[in-house]
Amino acid sequence: MAVQQPPWSLPTQKDTEPVLKVYNSLTRTKTEFVPIVGRHVKWYNCGPTVYDSSHMGHARNYVTQDILRRIMTDYFGYDVHFVMNITDIDDKIILRARHNHLVSELRSETSALTKELLEEVLAAWVSYVQSKVVKGLAESDRLPSGKERETWPTLMQHFQDKAWKQLGLQKDEKFEMHFNAANATYNALVQAEEQRRSSQTDVELAHALIDASKDVLALALDKQYGNTVSDHTIFRSLAAYWEGEFFKDMRRLRVRDPDTLTRVTEYVPEIVSFVEGIVKNGYGYEVDGSVYFDTRTFDKADNHSYAKLEPWSKGNLELLEEGEGALSTTTGRRSPADFALWKASKPGEPSWPSQWGPGRPGWHIECSVMASAVFGDNMDIHSGGIDLAFPHHDNEMAQSEAYHNCSTWVNYFIHTGHLHIEGLKMSKSLKNFITIDEILQKYSARQLRLAFLTQLWNSKVDFSESLMTGEVRGIEIAFNNFFTNVKALVSQAEADGPKLDDKNHLQDAERELTDSLHASQAAFRAALCDSFNTPEAINVLRDLVSRTNVYLKLPGSNVEIALVQRVTRWIGDMLRMFGLGEGDLVEIGWGQERSADEGNINREEVLMPYLRTLSSFRDGVRRLAIAKGDSALKDILTLCDKLRDVDLVPLGVALDDQEDGKALVKLVSPAELIKARDEKRAQAEAKAARKAAAAEAERQKRLAALEKGRLPPQEMYRPPNVPEGTYGSWDENGIPLTDSEGKELSKSAGKKVQKEWTLQKKRHEEFLEWQKQAQ
Repeated sequence: MAVQQPPWSLPTQKDTEPVLKVYNSLTRTKTEFVPIVGRHVKWYNCGPTVYDSSHMGHARNYVTQDILRRIMTDYFGYDVHFVMNITDIDDKIILRARHNHLVSELRSETSALTKELLEEVLAAWVSYVQSKVVKGLAESDRLPSGKERETWPTLMQHFQDKAWKQLGLQKDEKFEMHFNAANATYNALVQAEEQRRSSQTDVELAHALIDASKDVLALALDKQYGNTVSDHTIFRSLAAYWEGEFFKDMRRLRVRDPDTLTRVTEYVPEIVSFVEGIVKNGYGYEVDGSVYFDTRTFDKADNHSYAKLEPWSKGNLELLEEGEGALSTTTGRRSPADFALWKASKPGEPSWPSQWGPGRPGWHIECSVMASAVFGDNMDIHSGGIDLAFPHHDNEMAQSEAYHNCSTWVNYFIHTGHLHIEGLKMSKSLKNFITIDEILQKYSARQLRLAFLTQLWNSKVDFSESLMTGEVRGIEIAFNNFFTNVKALVSQAEADGPKLDDKNHLQDAERELTDSLHASQAAFRAALCDSFNTPEAINVLRDLVSRTNVYLKLPGSNVEIALVQRVTRWIGDMLRMFGLGEGDLVEIGWGQERSADEGNINREEVLMPYLRTLSSFRDGVRRLAIAKGDSALKDILTLCDKLRDVDLVPLGVALDDQEDGKALVKLVSPAELIKARDEKRAQAEAKAARKAAAAEAERQKRLAALEKGRLPPQEMYRPPNVPEGTYGSWDENGIPLTDSEGKELSKSAGKKVQKEWTLQKKRHEEFLEWQKQAQ
C-alpha cells in the first residue's frame, strides 16, 4: 500500500475580518458595501460649476472624496472607475459671463470720467439698493425713493452695529454682501464726483469707478443689454478658463484626476435624446419650448419614489427654486416641485437645437445623462456635497429611474459635510469664501488634508486657525520627528553593519512591539471599515508611533532596527495611502516635499557617506577631549561645535549628541536648522552684548574715578587748581593754613580741607599705581 499523507482539515478562523460599511444617505445608516460586479466599483462624483475661483468648500469636498477613493483603491483594493463631470453651461455661468462681458465693454468704450458715466453708475446704485439691499432692512430703515443718497450715510452708521447687521442677515443671508457692494459703489461715486469737480477726468479715474462698481453695474447692464449677448464663445471661454484653474488647484492639493471626465457641452445631443425618453415614458411634459419633469406622476407610479434622499424637503420652495437657477421661468408647470429637463433659451443665452425648439439643458439632467452614458442604468456610488442632496441629487435619481424604468439608479449615495470657517458657513454666492490659492499660501496641501482626515468625512468641518496651528500642526510635527529619528537610526545601523553577537534579539520588548503592530493593523482596518472613520485611523497610527518611541527609549536595550523599520514603513504606507505622501515612495515615512532645484536627487544617498565620516571624526575628537579633561583641549570641543552648528547646518544636517557618545545624524530642512541656529545665536549675541555693555560701563566708571586722582594732593589747593587769592599760606603738604586775608582757617574749614586732602591723596596713590601697571 502506497504511503499517504495524513488527513488535513480546514482551519477554524478565530477572529472574522470586519466588512466595509458605508454611511449611505439613502438609508441614513451605515450599510454593508456590496458592489454589483465583483470588485469593480462604478463611482460618479458631481464636479464643479466653473465660473469663479475654487475655494475651501471645493477643497473640503474634493480632497475628502479623493481620500475615500484612495481608501477604496489603495487600501481595500477595489477596481474603481471614477467619473466626474464639469458643469460648463449653467445659469451662473451665463450670468457671470454676460456680466463680465458687459462691464468689460463699458470699460473699453469709456475714455473719460464724464457726467453721463456718473449718472449711469448712480442709477445702477439706486436700483441695486432698492432691489437688493432693501431685502435685509427693517421697515423703519427703508430708504425713501429719490432720497437714497441722503439717507445712505445713516445706514453706514447702523451697519457698524453688530446687532443691527445681524438682524439684516436674519432677514436676508446675502445682506452683508449686498451692503458691501453698494457701499463700495457709493464711496467710489462720491470720490469720482469730487475728482470731476476738480477737473480730474482722466480715463484711469473712470476705469477705477467702473472697477469699484462692477458688482452693481453688472446687474443694471445685464438688465439693459443682457439679451444682446449671443456669442457662444463668451460663455465657453469663461468656463474653460475656470476649469483649467480648478484642476491646477486640485493638483496642488494632491487630488487625483478622475478616470473619466465629462463636460455638459459635449453631451447635448445625448441630453436631448434622454429627455425625449423621459417624455415618451410619461414623466415629462413640454411648456413653451421647455420640458419639465412631472414629479407627481413619477411619485405615484409603482416602484418609484420622488425625493428618496430628503422626502421632507419636497415642499421646500426656496430649495426648489434655487435648484432651477436665476434665469429660469416657472410659468406653466403642473407642480411647484416640477423641474426643468430642457430650458427654452431666451435672448442672451446659448442654445442648441431640439424638437422643442432652441434651448439648453436643465441643471439636474446633465449628471443623469453623462453617468448613464458611462455606466448604464445603475452605479455603485454617487457622491457630492451635502448641499446637493436636495433637490439636485433627488432630481437626478428621479429622472434617471424614469428614463431607465428602474427602481434603483444609485446603490450608495455619500455626501461630504458642510465646511464652516471660524464657525460661519462658507458660500461662493455670499462671497465670504477663501480661495484655494489663498489658503495654500498659509498652509501646505498636507496640512489641509490632515485637517480633513481628523474629522469625519460626512460631518460638518469647522476650519479654524486653532485647528491648524494646534491639532494639525501637532500631528504633523509628531510624525515628522518620528520618521526623522527612525531614518537616522536605520542609516546608523546600516553603517555599523549587522550584529553578530550570537544573541537572540527578539525579547519581550520586541514581542510587545510586534503585537502592537498587529493590533494596530487590525484596529486601522476596523476604523476604515466603519464608514471610513479616518479620525480613528489617524489615532491608531499616532498611538503606534508613541509605543514605538517608548520602545526606542527603553534603558539598556539593543534596538532591533529591522522591527522598527517594519513598523515605520507600515505607518508611512498608510499615511501615503491617505494622500499625505511626498517624494520617493521607497523612502521611509511619508516623505518631504522637495524644492524645484533639488529635482530627483536623494539627499540621503548622496550625503550620508560623507556625513558619517564627519560624524565619526567628531565623535573621536570629543571622546579624546573629554577623557583627558584638560582645559587646553577646549579648542577641540569648539571645533566640534563649529562642525555641528556652522558647517553642517546649510546642508540640512543636525547632529544630536547621545549618552553613549555617538551622535545621531538627522537630515532636516536647512531653512529650519538655519532659523533655529540664528535664533540661538541672536540670543547668545544679545546676552554677550549686554554683558559687554555692562563691563564697558564699569570700565568707564573706573577710568573716571582714576582720572580724579591725576592731581597730586600737594597742588590741589594751589592756583591754578583754585582761584588766585583763595588761600594765603600752606604747610609743607600743600594744606591751606590761612585764608586770602591772612586769617587762620576756622576749625571746621581746616577739618574740611584736611579731609578732602586725605581723600585726594588716596586717589592719587591709586592713579600712580594704575599708571605704573599700564607701563
